[in-house]
Amino acid sequence: MSPDFLLIFADRAGVFVFAISGGIVAVRKQMDLFGVIVMAFLPAIGGGTLRDLILSQPVFWLEDTQTLGLAVGGGLAAFFFHRGLENFRPLRWADAFGMALFAVTGAAKATALGYGLPVVLIMGTMTASAGGLLRDVVANEEPLLLKKDIYATAALLGSAVYFLIGLWFGDEALAFALGLAAAFVIRAMAIIFHLSLPRSPF
Repeated sequence: MSPDFLLIFADRAGVFVFAISGGIVAVRKQMDLFGVIVMAFLPAIGGGTLRDLILSQPVFWLEDTQTLGLAVGGGLAAFFFHRGLENFRPLRWADAFGMALFAVTGAAKATALGYGLPVVLIMGTMTASAGGLLRDVVANEEPLLLKKDIYATAALLGSAVYFLIGLWFGDEALAFALGLAAAFVIRAMAIIFHLSLPRSPF
């Protein structure tokens, strides 16, 4: 299999897993099937949509309609199989990989458009985590992104690694691989060791 095929497959898997996460939140809130599908779309395509709108680029799913089908599929999976999926630990690792992949993809898009480090960091982090934030807000949940767990921070650092490696070595493939690895490893460490950022003691 070619690297391009693997990348496309990983991207599709990330969309599907993110959609499941939105669907599960909707099921917990006792939403109907339509509500579950809507909630599945938010983490699956929300971050990338917001990124493209801010960068004045064509919204990615208008050309890649398979993404919409995967988001619907993830919502349906959550609706019918939520009891088994909620405790399915591999989903958490797939989500971590999806986050890392989305972060570097967002950073790569901003870099390709000629933006500097601050915008690249924002776009990478937004692509990976803004959809989850939208999901929690719409579901009237406390946004976990802002409260605990190292998630957006991992996306931020992965985006930084991507940009700096590309700047120093001029190798897109190396920058993508190391940025992806950095974001995933940081997220994995947070999962394994229950790491979180410090809170104010006052």
